[in-house]
Amino acid sequence: MATAVVVGAVLVGCSGGNGGGPAKRAPAAPKPGKPLTDAVRTAPTVAPGPGGLTPVFERAAKSATSVEKTVALTFDADMTAGQGPRAARGEHFDNPALIASLRKLNVPSTIFMTGRWADQYPDQAKAIGNDPLFEIANHSYSHYAFTSPCYGLPVVAKNAMRADVDRAFAAFRKAGARNVVPYFRFPGGCYNDEALRALAPTKVTAVQWDVVSGDAFATNADAVAEQVLAGVRPGSLVVMHCTRSAAPVTEQAVRRIVPELRRRGYRLVKVSDLMR
Repeated sequence: MATAVVVGAVLVGCSGGNGGGPAKRAPAAPKPGKPLTDAVRTAPTVAPGPGGLTPVFERAAKSATSVEKTVALTFDADMTAGQGPRAARGEHFDNPALIASLRKLNVPSTIFMTGRWADQYPDQAKAIGNDPLFEIANHSYSHYAFTSPCYGLPVVAKNAMRADVDRAFAAFRKAGARNVVPYFRFPGGCYNDEALRALAPTKVTAVQWDVVSGDAFATNADAVAEQVLAGVRPGSLVVMHCTRSAAPVTEQAVRRIVPELRRRGYRLVKVSDLMR
């Protein structure tokens, strides 16, 4: 299995470690434009959560001949509980152009959305969540870390973790989104067994990734596309972002990535389809 790391402000990812202590991070991902190394591809992952209720899913390490040529593009709609004032001042945490391009290209996609994002952009959350091309998964309400250290993110208290996840689902319902799936991505990608136990009652499946796009704070769309295309294998999960101010070239990169993946024979699917 593979794990990847995206570094930059609050748009980050890391691998979890075993035990109840701080999460162990995977080796740092290469810079955009360079293929993933074997060190990143073989980074350790944690075991399924208590009773199997919160398994961490990453692409199984199988040969290309034994896995259908499918790939899931996932997009994190990040927004912390404290970023409302920045949005009010005109900072764009949404990315309508990206969603429009995914529709134009007919790309089934999974949006890992924070509840705060849905509260800020309820009309967009409703439109995404009622479009059969998309599904909305849970990325917490506040985008606070579920273990520490996690790239400087504020940390949600252990006894508040379940409530934070439930609050995000409530925000999706309030916005009127219907295509909501019981998948969860830890903010920053950071977790440990203690966090998994805390989330067990929610019965979500924690979903990571094996291909990092490098789109967070990137300025070169071609480099982002090259990194994705270099890393994808049959059954891959790609992590990208749906946050215009912090991932400004994602939409451009997608317009290159999607046609090339299809040219190579890949079928683009949602996470729910990849996990069947």
